[in-house]
Amino acid sequence: MSNFQFTRFNYLPPVIKNLLILNGLIFLATLVFPDLMGKLALYFPTAPDFKPFQIVTHMFTHANLGHIFFNMFALWMFGSVLENVWGPKRFLTFFLITGFGAALLHMGVNAYQLYNAVGTLNPDVTISGDMISGNYSQAQLSKIASCFAPTVGASGAVYGILIAYGMLFPNTLLYVYLLFPIKAKYLVIILIAVEIYFGFVNSPTDNVAHFAHLGGALFGFLLIKFWGRNKRRFY
Repeated sequence: MSNFQFTRFNYLPPVIKNLLILNGLIFLATLVFPDLMGKLALYFPTAPDFKPFQIVTHMFTHANLGHIFFNMFALWMFGSVLENVWGPKRFLTFFLITGFGAALLHMGVNAYQLYNAVGTLNPDVTISGDMISGNYSQAQLSKIASCFAPTVGASGAVYGILIAYGMLFPNTLLYVYLLFPIKAKYLVIILIAVEIYFGFVNSPTDNVAHFAHLGGALFGFLLIKFWGRNKRRFY
């Protein structure tokens, strides 16, 4: 006979706690040293400011207080449940893989758009501050600037976490604005549909990396399927 011991739900499991601390410290550091933001953000691989380590550091860097608050709140709200179910090692693996997946799809879409606009992934341009110049039309320069713009935030990994929560706990009721109940699976579907819509609308005034969100969600979905391929029930 096996003995089973009830384990109390941890509202602040270790990986979540350390991710919150790390993101908070980096956010404070970018407030004290504003130039640090540009070094930690993720740039397109052919942009002058790109460095390989940015594939990791951009996930822990945030643009403003609202950006970090909502990302960290979602990370804690949904991620703490997953870490309690999976354990620290598997949760951290999931967080990092979905974050990398978000960056991969984001850069892939940028590469597609950049090549379609100018016929090369390495345009000959001069960048001075926020100004970009070169032997291209204004529309082409605008597209180059958009593709070369830095990306920051844990949103891609957070969308992966949302997908995982919706797949593992599909019928859990969530309260939108603390008022409107909706099952997790439907909320996730709505959020993904919104990201797809705005990603393809591609408004020039929109500074949200929608395909990074979708990349995190896609890799989260694939990873859950991979982990659960030999099991009837994952949780």
